[in-house]
Amino acid sequence: MKAGYIWRRKPKQPVIIHSDQGSQFGSDDFVCGRRDNRLTPSMSRRGNCYDNAVVESFFGSLKKERIKRKIYPTREEAKTEIFEYIEVFYNRTRRHRYLNQLRPMAFEQLQTGS
Repeated sequence: MKAGYIWRRKPKQPVIIHSDQGSQFGSDDFVCGRRDNRLTPSMSRRGNCYDNAVVESFFGSLKKERIKRKIYPTREEAKTEIFEYIEVFYNRTRRHRYLNQLRPMAFEQLQTGS
């Protein structure tokens, strides 16, 4: 598991990683990677989609705004486009109702004072 967020941004606070109860999130590789990168798990309860509503909303936006009905020729192209969507558009450009119409980067800067 590569945690780009960790090495690139070096967070001072614990990082929570949200997931559902899919088998891949309980696998030894995932659990070891999460522990190695000091990520705190947050797993939704079985059948309760509201536990991780914010992250579920993100994945809905990603699917609707970027990858719906799109076929990527290679895994690398998919990774590149999804990275650009998250880092360039979603975090720096897209305003969020949940954050009082702020962009995530602006919200984080207000929280950290930087």
